[in-house]
Amino acid sequence: MKKIYLICGLALFLGIAAGISFFLIRDASAAIPSNITLINQNGDSYTFGKDQTKLKLIEFIYTHCPDVCPTTTQKMVSLKNELEKKGVFGKKIEFITITIDPYRDTPEVLSRYMKGFGIENENHWVFLTGKKENIRAEQKKLKEITDTLQFQFKDPGNGQFVHTTFTYLVDKNNRFVAKFPMGNDFNQQDVYNKIIDKIE
Repeated sequence: MKKIYLICGLALFLGIAAGISFFLIRDASAAIPSNITLINQNGDSYTFGKDQTKLKLIEFIYTHCPDVCPTTTQKMVSLKNELEKKGVFGKKIEFITITIDPYRDTPEVLSRYMKGFGIENENHWVFLTGKKENIRAEQKKLKEITDTLQFQFKDPGNGQFVHTTFTYLVDKNNRFVAKFPMGNDFNQQDVYNKIIDKIE
């Protein structure tokens, strides 16, 4: 009987270990397709494979979000200030905020969202959306990005999206490096340390 328990326990352990290994390997090999192009807060095109000189911290939001999204953005503003003091923001790392609600979050709406947080309209923190006149194709491109990073979201029909609560650090080639909790669980120091560690 003990032998059966031992075999079952070993099988369970191996199953869990295999599952963990699968997710680690999957995350480590994930890379945002370099040909995906969205538009930024100014209506200009942004292609993920164009700039291969910087790390990217990627945040997914929608501007009607009542809690997690704005809390994360505010914490990223504070993180940005610390990275500027270190002299690496804009040189070694940039921030990318991508809306999961491109129909409502037009470039104009994203610009207002930025201003609400005191974020300057410059090239080192871009806010991305899709072209409203071609929204179905843009949503497919957005899905490619979220699927790559295993970020899940759904609109239950009331305009209040249910979504995964992670931000993502990717390398110069848009490959997954690490993920961090959003909202109140976004630990600025942990994210800062990981970014500096990757840079140095």
